[in-house]
Amino acid sequence: MIISFVNNINDIGKTRWNTLTGTESPFLRFEFLAALEAHDCVGKDQGWIPQHLIIEDNEGGALLGLMPLYLKYNSYGELVFDWSWADAYHQAGRAYYPKLVSAIPYTPVTGERLFVAPGQDKHSIKSEMINALKQIALNNQLSSIHCLFPPEDDYENFIAQGFVSRLGCQFHWHNHNYESFSHFLSTFASRKRKNILKERKRCTDNNVTFEILTGSQIAPDLWPTIYHFYQKTFIEKGGYASFTQAFFEEISQTMGDQLLVVLAVFKGKYVASAISYRNSEALYGRHWGSSEDFNSLHFETCYYQGIDYAIEHQLQLFEPGAQGEHKVSRGFIPTETWSTHWIKDSDFKTAIFQFVDREKEYMKIYISEMNEHLPFKKAEK
Repeated sequence: MIISFVNNINDIGKTRWNTLTGTESPFLRFEFLAALEAHDCVGKDQGWIPQHLIIEDNEGGALLGLMPLYLKYNSYGELVFDWSWADAYHQAGRAYYPKLVSAIPYTPVTGERLFVAPGQDKHSIKSEMINALKQIALNNQLSSIHCLFPPEDDYENFIAQGFVSRLGCQFHWHNHNYESFSHFLSTFASRKRKNILKERKRCTDNNVTFEILTGSQIAPDLWPTIYHFYQKTFIEKGGYASFTQAFFEEISQTMGDQLLVVLAVFKGKYVASAISYRNSEALYGRHWGSSEDFNSLHFETCYYQGIDYAIEHQLQLFEPGAQGEHKVSRGFIPTETWSTHWIKDSDFKTAIFQFVDREKEYMKIYISEMNEHLPFKKAEK
C-alpha cells in the first residue's frame, strides 16, 4: 500500500472520493469539500490547509482508504474547543500550532472520518491511516492530532493507538412518527406547549410567511440576499463568515436538493433566512441571519420551520447546530458528541488527558441536568 497526503481534493477526483464516502452525507461529498477549496473557504489564509490522507494499492493504484484531513494553524471553526490547550503551550514557550485535524470545516456534524473501499480489511486499513497520522506528527513539528465528531464505531480504533476521547453535547430533535407539529406538541406539558404556540403566533400576527427552497430552486439573483443574511449574523456577533457566496452558489447547483433554505417574507420582502442541508434521514440546520427583529423570528425560522419540514418529509433527525440550551425547552434532546485527541508532548499529554477525563464527568452531569428541563409530559420523558 502507498500512503499519501494530498493538498488538493481534485487530485483525488470526484468519482474516486465519492465511491468511498458515498453521497448520503452532504458534508462528506466531494462536491461540498471541493467547493470549500475552490472558493477560498479553506486554505492558508483561513488556517485550514487540506492534507487529505489516502491509501492506494501499490500495483494498480486503486483507492483503498481515505480520510478528510487538514493542517491547522488555529482552532477556529472546529467547534471542539481547545483554545485553552493552545494557551497553555504558549505560556510554556512551546508551539501548539500547527496540528492535524480530521473534520468537516465549520461543521459540527457527526459522521465517518475513516473510509475504506468495499471488500478491504476495514480494521487493518483504518489502523494504517491512524498510524500514518502519528508518524507525520512525530516526524514534523506537529503538536497533536484531532478527529472531530467521528462515529462511535471508530472510538476504539483511535484509543488503541493512544488517543483519548472527549465528550461534548449538542441538542437534537427526533421524529417519533409525528403526523404534524400539533402531534409533536401534544407530547409537551401544558405550560411548555402554550409557550411554543405563543412564539409561533407572534410570526403569524406580524404577517410573516415562509418559503422553503432547495438549492436547485434558488434563482442566482437571490443568493446575494441570502448571503447578506448569513454575513450579517457574523458582523453583529463578531466573527468571520467562513463560507463565500461563490461556495453556496456552486453547491446549490452540484448538490441540489441536499441544500435547503428557509426564507421569511414580510410585505413581499425577504427578511430572514436559515441555510440547512439534508439527506434521506436527517436535516442539518447550519446558518441563520435576518434584517428585521421580529419577536420569535429566529425560533420560527431556525427551529419550527425545520421541525415542520422534517415531519412532512418523514426525516428522523433534526440537528440545528452546536450549543444552545434554549433548544431544550423546544423539544431538542441533549445528545452526546465525541472527539478523539492524540498529543505528542508527554508532559502535556498527561495534563490534557487528565483534563478530558474530569471534563467527561462534568459533561455527564450537565447532560443529566439538561434532561431534567425537557418540556415533555412526565410519562413521555
